[in-house]
Amino acid sequence: MLLTQRQIKSFEQNGYLVLENFVSQEDCDKLRGRASKIVEDFDSSESVNIFTTNEQTRYSDHFFLESGNKIRCFFEEEAFDENGYLKQPKEFSINKIGHAMHDLDPVFDSFSRTEELGAVAKDVGFEDPRILQSMYIFKQPKIGGEVGFHQDATFLYTEPISVKGFWFALEDASLENGCMWAIPGGHRNDLKSRFFRNEKGDGTEMEIIDDSPWETSKLVPLEVRAGSMIVLHGLLPHMSHANRSERTRHAYTMHIIEGLADYPEWNWLQRPTEMPLRGF
Repeated sequence: MLLTQRQIKSFEQNGYLVLENFVSQEDCDKLRGRASKIVEDFDSSESVNIFTTNEQTRYSDHFFLESGNKIRCFFEEEAFDENGYLKQPKEFSINKIGHAMHDLDPVFDSFSRTEELGAVAKDVGFEDPRILQSMYIFKQPKIGGEVGFHQDATFLYTEPISVKGFWFALEDASLENGCMWAIPGGHRNDLKSRFFRNEKGDGTEMEIIDDSPWETSKLVPLEVRAGSMIVLHGLLPHMSHANRSERTRHAYTMHIIEGLADYPEWNWLQRPTEMPLRGF
């Protein structure tokens, strides 16, 4: 056991847990450097693909749907001008990299699979934790888009619901540059929507289960320093505002599911049988 009983109780009550100084500055710098190289090598002509969660919509072309077992870059919504050209250099226009760095890149694989992370996974309730996806999020200066209210289980559904997020601040995350916000205890409510592949498998749909408003009056900011990890329950409502500052807000996140749970084939993120999910 790595977490204290007090920390476990806090997670169970609030639906999130902040672990300060969980990773070193050196490890943060390694991920930032590796992400920079991935973007440098990315051929932006391959696909001009924008990632958005505004109004709970996403671009759902093949580039996105086939990224579950790949490493791909996705642009910010506001990266392009009215003529479709990038308004600033490529390295300041990428929203995120996803979704299998933890399996395909040695630097991210090494960061993602440690005894400490495995211990945390067991402490928050996993019996057989499996890393489903990973994302490097840039939250670019001036154009880093808002991430609307959502529950991770909407997008990564299992029966029973089991997904949890391990979110790492690679730079200080503050009110100024778009830190995360959450509704403490909101994970005790049911799932409000499901995001899934359509019957043809070439697009996505969103099913609204409960359209009641989020309890925004209970929102709290999760301002953290670089090196902190935030554990997020899959039903916890959380969001982040746009980054209009001059500073980036780099973060790395993994989503973990229970290996014993059922992962439906209608989930948007799918992997071939020759690339099974692995744990820590």
